Amino acid sequence: MSEPIKTDVLIIGAGPCGLFAVFELGLLDMKVHLIDILDKIGGQCAELYPEKPIYDIPGIPMVTGQGLTDALMEQIKPFSPTFHINEMVETIEKIGDPLFRVTTDAGQVFETKVVVISAGGGSFQPKRPPVPGIEAYEGTSVFYAVRKMEQFRDKTLLIVGGGDSALDWTLNLQPIAKRVTLLHRRDDFRAAPHSVEQMRALVKSDKMDLRLGQITELHGENGQLSGAQVKGTDNAMFDIACDTILPFFGLTMKLGPIANWGVKLENNLVPVDTQAFETNVPGIFAIGDINTYPGKLKLILSGFHEGALMAQKAHRYVYPDKRLVFQYTTSSSSLQKKLGVN
Repeated sequence: MSEPIKTDVLIIGAGPCGLFAVFELGLLDMKVHLIDILDKIGGQCAELYPEKPIYDIPGIPMVTGQGLTDALMEQIKPFSPTFHINEMVETIEKIGDPLFRVTTDAGQVFETKVVVISAGGGSFQPKRPPVPGIEAYEGTSVFYAVRKMEQFRDKTLLIVGGGDSALDWTLNLQPIAKRVTLLHRRDDFRAAPHSVEQMRALVKSDKMDLRLGQITELHGENGQLSGAQVKGTDNAMFDIACDTILPFFGLTMKLGPIANWGVKLENNLVPVDTQAFETNVPGIFAIGDINTYPGKLKLILSGFHEGALMAQKAHRYVYPDKRLVFQYTTSSSSLQKKLGVN
């Protein structure tokens, strides 16, 4: 077990509500770490609709999902939060009053006085390809995320998919892998055009391979792959030699380990009070789409409001002996100093 990372507040989920919570907590001098299962910051906004317009953010007539993420990142820059992406929280254990020990699937351990669940509708989890027996290879030669690029050095790598994740990792891993093959069901990609151009240039110069079709069978033993059988677009069968596969078939929303964290659940949502959006466990809060209460609206602006009230209560746990004086950013010189306003 690694040495615990100690922080005032740990936020699970780096979507818009989690990011704005950093701002509210930072104004009250609380240090924050954030964990997200995705390989990027921004939650659903960045992953599912980065270019889709959002029209109901107060004061901003229209902004894209990625644009909102970028603006929030700029807003919280003065507070220097630490992000841990591509990690999923597995356990939350109460070890003090208030103090929690939180562990992730990457083996990272945190000790924090406050936990904020800002996980949208749950955790994004990769969709498993419909290939018989793939479970036997998962974690040894089939991986749904790249945690450390070095893990794939000198591998004969088969990357499956046609979106941004598949193309991005094709381009990033091609220089260090022994050989990369990109497999997609058709010669049409949903990824950024520039990435597709780069991939095609590598294929043309024989630095990687592009094949069209779908995996029907895996070859190997004891969890170690030796190849994959593929049904081509012309229905002909062929084999691709590989010792590692990275399938990128998109993500699905699941409740995940939240059910094991000790918080009360109601129809796969976390009930909270409306005074501070605290769960049944003192010191654990839930904001955004993951929570439920009478009159709840699943709107980003509602999550922003919840984050502001959460921060007021969180301050009592982090600074029990410190009186909290409410201040406005428009008139408080001390808050403006924290924000770097001249």
